[in-house]
Amino acid sequence: MRVYLLWIFVVFLCAYAFRDWFKSLCGLILMMAVIEHPDIPKNVANIQGLNPWNVVLLFVGLNWLMQRRSQGLTWDMPKNIRLLLWAYLGVVIVGFVRLMADQRNIFLQKYDPTPLGLTSEYFINTVKWVMPGIMLYDGSRTRANMKWGMAAVLGVFVLLALQLAKYMPASAAVSGAEFTRISRKIIENEIGYHAVNMSMILSGASWAMLATMPLFRKAWQKLVIFGLFILIVYGQALTAGRMGYATWAVIGLILCVIRWRKLLLLVPVVPVLIVIFLPGVADRFMEGIGDDAGQVGAAVDDYAVTSGRTLIWPYVIDKIEESPIIGHGRRAMTRTGVETYLYEQLGEGFPHPHNAYLEMLLDNGVIGFLLVMPFYGLVVLYSIRLFLDSRNPMFYAVGGMTCALVFALLIAAMGSQTFYPREGAVGMWCAIGMMLRVYQSRQAMPVRARQSQMARHRGAQLRQQSQMTPSLGRANR
Repeated sequence: MRVYLLWIFVVFLCAYAFRDWFKSLCGLILMMAVIEHPDIPKNVANIQGLNPWNVVLLFVGLNWLMQRRSQGLTWDMPKNIRLLLWAYLGVVIVGFVRLMADQRNIFLQKYDPTPLGLTSEYFINTVKWVMPGIMLYDGSRTRANMKWGMAAVLGVFVLLALQLAKYMPASAAVSGAEFTRISRKIIENEIGYHAVNMSMILSGASWAMLATMPLFRKAWQKLVIFGLFILIVYGQALTAGRMGYATWAVIGLILCVIRWRKLLLLVPVVPVLIVIFLPGVADRFMEGIGDDAGQVGAAVDDYAVTSGRTLIWPYVIDKIEESPIIGHGRRAMTRTGVETYLYEQLGEGFPHPHNAYLEMLLDNGVIGFLLVMPFYGLVVLYSIRLFLDSRNPMFYAVGGMTCALVFALLIAAMGSQTFYPREGAVGMWCAIGMMLRVYQSRQAMPVRARQSQMARHRGAQLRQQSQMTPSLGRANR
């Protein structure tokens, strides 16, 4: 039944795209909450790439291209961002070409790849996840559209958290017994995302939700936003992803240092609350440290603590050193035989380095690394500038949301993830698109308008101080 309902929704979005491609785009983004579900068809009539999400993307994309001219939209993305995006795409293309040229590799043959399958998985699927963010940038030119886009992105995280709360037994997070096994089995079977990826997605989502608080004025609205923040945090707790837990904590600290300094007072309280209400989460985080009783001691199981990451990284680094400048091309972990060697030595397969930075160096070398990473650096810089700008709550909200989601990838990348765009990063790319639109609009504001805004802001601060002065004087008397 739910598959039929999904197809009805798909038909509606495709038809509505002829009227308003932007709202259909928001519906497409919301579909990310269910598109990985095992029941959702990955293709129709065995046609490669013909699935519900791709069908809607095709209709939305075509109508975007047709309607943007009639709507008078001009491509005004900042030149530096455009150059960095083209460089990013160039790295993806070169890595893919090198993969296609190496199809006779004996290590790659065991996966029985086909040229069509490789093209779909490692080129089309890599590029398509960025397209919603590109279209959001072009369409988020009004405050109403910006709110629609933010609601769609944050709505995905809320729907994912609701599914986690529905399918994952709360007792798992409380007792901690077989927490990891239960969470991975249920998440992959009922939701479709990998538990580690899900934990990364939600690690920034909760802070992104909290950043939207200034957009709401009424107390009940702020209470709803805080409730959704708690829901997403609870959903992430059920993923049993330790790297996600650490990423969540680091993102919170960064945002508190940047803007929310008063919340730093709560830092000592959070671990206590976790131990009291979610002891299973605390046990999972401390897994591999101490003895079986859970007490911290001298014994530390490196393999259990890092899930084998620190054991495989030396092998990956050795392979990077064989071609440090240009790397080995896409899927180098498999094609160079490192995966097979690790399986023979450790008895466990590692198809990727469990570190996005090492993966980028292994696949594309120092050149590819230096072409990709400046993009994220500039995005973080722009996001922080908006997050610190109090003149407009939309600046604050979009900047904070983007900071949280981009930091989630950059921090979690130290122990997992990838810098090749994938389904779990769609929300981040959408946030980047909206942030660039807000930043571009902010830069395009007339100088006088910005000066008058700043003057009004200073005037409001002075009036607030003048109102506080008499009360302070009476208190002194």
